[in-house]
Amino acid sequence: MEENLVLITIIGMAVVTYLPRLFPLYALSGKTLPPAVVAWLRHVAPAVLAAMLLPTIILHEGNISLGMDNLFFWAAIPTFIAAIISKSLFIPVLVGMLMVMIGQWLGG
Repeated sequence: MEENLVLITIIGMAVVTYLPRLFPLYALSGKTLPPAVVAWLRHVAPAVLAAMLLPTIILHEGNISLGMDNLFFWAAIPTFIAAIISKSLFIPVLVGMLMVMIGQWLGG
C-alpha cells in the first residue's frame, strides 16, 4: 500500500507541475505575440532569479545584514559586476564561487 501511495503522489505531482506549463504552450502555439509582450517576457526570468536570490544575499542569521559579517553579500558584488561585464552565466558563477571560497578561506 505504501508503494502505491508514493507512486500516486509522484504521478500527481508530475501532472500538477506539467499542466501549468502545457496550457500556455498549447494556447500560444502558432501565434505571434506583440513585441511589447515579448520584451516584457524577456525580463521575467531575471526578475524571478533576483527575487529568489535577494533574501539569501542580504539575510544573515535571520536578520538583514549588509555588514562585514555577511560573506554572501560581499561575494555578490563582484559577481554582479562580472555578470554585467560578461553577459554570460558561466563567468558570474565562477566568480561567485571563487569569492565565497576566498571569503571562507580568509575566515568569513
